[in-house]
Amino acid sequence: MKILMVLTSHDQLGNTGRKTGFWLEEFAAPYFVFRDAGVELTLASPKGGQPPVDPKSDLPENQTSAMTRFKQDAVAQKALASTSSLADVKAEDYDTVFYVGGHGPMWDLAESKVSIALLEAFYNSGKPIALVCHSPGVLRHVTYQGAPLVKGKRVTGFTNEEEEEVKLTKVVPFLVEDELKRLGATFEKVPNWQPFSIVDGRLITGQNPASSTSAAQNLIKLLAAKKAA
Repeated sequence: MKILMVLTSHDQLGNTGRKTGFWLEEFAAPYFVFRDAGVELTLASPKGGQPPVDPKSDLPENQTSAMTRFKQDAVAQKALASTSSLADVKAEDYDTVFYVGGHGPMWDLAESKVSIALLEAFYNSGKPIALVCHSPGVLRHVTYQGAPLVKGKRVTGFTNEEEEEVKLTKVVPFLVEDELKRLGATFEKVPNWQPFSIVDGRLITGQNPASSTSAAQNLIKLLAAKKAA
């Protein structure tokens, strides 16, 4: 089983002068879910190399067991430091793709023609795709059979209330919840920061950092069921 994990290369939080990037828990937790399942992993980002970690994600109050494990794992650190360039990866080489969240993807991956084409290639070939937290917003320009891929789908992602709580509603280029609703998705959510992920056919979405483990586990289950069928 081969899984592609995609991370952002964007490190500027709008015009605030502050740094952003990917959310460390949203990489670390799925990475170990996949690795412990014996999956062959490839990491990619638009620019390749070391993707930017959102400094807020590594604050003391945001530490998790997966992050602690990552910091003690030289193999994981080396993999993250040397991601492939997104333009060099092809959907046909993998069973599925998992998009790591954080605010960064809203600027680069959401508008990247390479990313849009990659997601469409996975989905058009009958493969599942999974996205967590802000990365479901990366689907804003992704289409399937001439309509938005998320149209008529049950989805979740970082909610308006969660964005409000981190005081970035006016900073982000769009709100994930509003955008997915605009595209015709049925957006579902639970209270702020609680784990929640949805599987609708071949689309898996997770609401927030706490949902990254369940989103990754759901993806493994989906792949196993597909293989058994």
